[in-house]
Amino acid sequence: MARLGKGMGFPPRIVEGRFAWSADATSVAEAIRLILATEPTERVRLPAFGAGLGRLLFEPNTAATHQLIRGAIERALAAWESRIRLEEVRVEPDPTDPEAAIATIAYRLVATDVAERTAIVLTLGRA
Repeated sequence: MARLGKGMGFPPRIVEGRFAWSADATSVAEAIRLILATEPTERVRLPAFGAGLGRLLFEPNTAATHQLIRGAIERALAAWESRIRLEEVRVEPDPTDPEAAIATIAYRLVATDVAERTAIVLTLGRA
């Protein structure tokens, strides 16, 4: 497998008295979650970093909001994660929670052409 990088795991955690590290596909998946969890201006030396999903926190759980989420995810990953080729971002209401949406991100690892998928749950307002 081609190297996809190695870095401190996200979220940061201690394993056997040391910071946990992640590598390869795990490192990419953790980087995606970090990008999506970060708000622009949150990182002092990299103020444009992040997806800005927090600004949608109290928006209604509607198709229009889902489009905004999808666009924000697509722009952020295109800007900040060059190790992937984004294939699809799908945002749908969470069937178990009327105040949540699930964003499913399908991508390919550029170095290996292996298909991967991850999902995040976003808490929104009521529809």
